[in-house]
Amino acid sequence: GAHLSEKENLKLLCHDALIALALSYICVCFDEFPGPSQPLPSFPTPCRRRDVLVLTPWLAPIVWEGTFSRDILDAQYLQKNLITGVVTFAVEKYCYVQFIEGFMSSANKYFLAGHPVNFYLFTDCPEKISHLQMAPENHLFVIPVQDDPRWQDISRSRMDILSSYIQSQFQHEVDYLYSVDINVQLLAHIGVEIIDALVATISSWQVIPQQEDKASETHPESQSAIPEGQGDFHYTASFYGGSVAEVYKLTRACSAGLVQDRENGIEGPWHHERHLNRYLLQHKPTRLLSPEYYWDTELSSSSIQVKRIIAEPVLLDN
Repeated sequence: GAHLSEKENLKLLCHDALIALALSYICVCFDEFPGPSQPLPSFPTPCRRRDVLVLTPWLAPIVWEGTFSRDILDAQYLQKNLITGVVTFAVEKYCYVQFIEGFMSSANKYFLAGHPVNFYLFTDCPEKISHLQMAPENHLFVIPVQDDPRWQDISRSRMDILSSYIQSQFQHEVDYLYSVDINVQLLAHIGVEIIDALVATISSWQVIPQQEDKASETHPESQSAIPEGQGDFHYTASFYGGSVAEVYKLTRACSAGLVQDRENGIEGPWHHERHLNRYLLQHKPTRLLSPEYYWDTELSSSSIQVKRIIAEPVLLDN
């Protein structure tokens, strides 16, 4: 075979070392580890991915298909007796109610299958929610909310509602909490590889060259503005989460920024997502989910080996 130069060898060694570090971090994400008296069973080592980025500059893992062993993670997670919560919003005005059955049936099947999950469904028409069959370990809670007149108000109030309910209720009921848009279908298993203190999902638009960034801030005076050249990744607001304490801090900060922007006459499409990105620039996520975990069906990419969540389009008006 061809001989590599010293520089190329060093580059390859560094690449392998980073991948090894990422894999070890992904497979050990909890704060307690089995001691010598609690050996874990032997599982196959995940394969390495050389075609995608698996580690951020601040050494947080990026989760892709083939970079983790779900068996190892499940064994660790089960020792904790943890409960994870999923929050979603279904508003009748913008036809989100029509997505409830599809979302709930697919999430009940694929989201942390075999582990206890509390689903919290916020809706302005609870009387229209039909009976949904849940797995024995899962529970669905329907929570009535006020109907906001505009979708901008809905997206803004969502952060405020989340922070309020975390403080009053969710912190007593779940250990981890994830916010997921209702207009999605889960197509493959989403397991405990998503569990960490602060988790963000990389936007599928970021991995496609020469695509417009839908959520870049156009108002430099906005609380969500990110100076040019200072961003890390672009994260979608359609799927994020983490420990209850971290999600509370995130939603409280984003809610405050959204309120201040509105008082200054600043709002628009994707505004809550811009605030999420601003927060995550200042408070780095401890784990990133690849675009496999929220894929826009308008796009295509060879690096996406499995689409775990796909978005269904929703038309918004003023």
